[in-house]
Amino acid sequence: MDERLRVAQLSVMSNSFLVVGKLTIGWLSGSVSVISEGIHSGIDLVAALIAFFSVREASRPADDNHQFGHGKIENVAGTIEALLIFVAAVWIIYEAVEKLSHGGAPPETGWGVVIMAISAGVNYYVSFRLMAVARKTESVALEADALHLRTDVYTSLGVLFGLILLKLTGWTLLDPIVAIGVALLIIKASWDLLQEAFMPLLDQRLPEEEESQIQERIQRHAAKYVNVHAIRTRRAGAERHIDMHMVFCKKTSIEESYDISHRVAREIQEIFPRSTVLVHQEPCDERCGDCQKAHRKENE
Repeated sequence: MDERLRVAQLSVMSNSFLVVGKLTIGWLSGSVSVISEGIHSGIDLVAALIAFFSVREASRPADDNHQFGHGKIENVAGTIEALLIFVAAVWIIYEAVEKLSHGGAPPETGWGVVIMAISAGVNYYVSFRLMAVARKTESVALEADALHLRTDVYTSLGVLFGLILLKLTGWTLLDPIVAIGVALLIIKASWDLLQEAFMPLLDQRLPEEEESQIQERIQRHAAKYVNVHAIRTRRAGAERHIDMHMVFCKKTSIEESYDISHRVAREIQEIFPRSTVLVHQEPCDERCGDCQKAHRKENE
């Protein structure tokens, strides 16, 4: 099985365990902050399932109906995950405000502390594995899942310390206040993820740093062409699409211009392995340096 699918499966299994554990203990103890964490893990479970299926589909090769591949499936998945997380955060805030307004019996903190400690440890390990594979394979869906779980680590620790303070002080308002803090962190994570996942759907150009690397590879062969223009870049999941117009002297043979174009494309693909590079070859307008040299020789 593909490494990306294996780590995505691990995320599904760990989140399934945490959802059951948090919701059960939250319901038995009456802790809205633990329940909010259970809802958070529930959304993370949905996100993990979306990541698993999107990674599987995005790895399929291009076909007649999807001639540029299936890479954008990962961006669609990340956008859906971000919206789901935002909805969950709003629900958590609503429940916490209700408890602040109407009060309630103080929650039992013992098992809540245990499940939060387990949650922080499990999610730290799984998020570390996810992020390592995401960076290695440039998977947007896995990176989104890793960021979710990284946020879950922080929120679990926040709830953990909140429950400990509640046990020590007896101040019941700490429980819903911590839940609201958890929700605000979730909203921040969902906004960051939405920006990262959604913008490539609009065919946003590659980051400036990546375009500089592409320009550097092109400039290595500057002595062999007249100029390069109309460079366009975009990203779809882990795939990059780059095209450009390369102008050659009319005196350059088709074979030589093809060889130079192929070399430029190959060098770009060395730094971005999952990329498609298209070079349009154009003749010069007879005012390039080589044409002028040839013209002077003819008149001598």
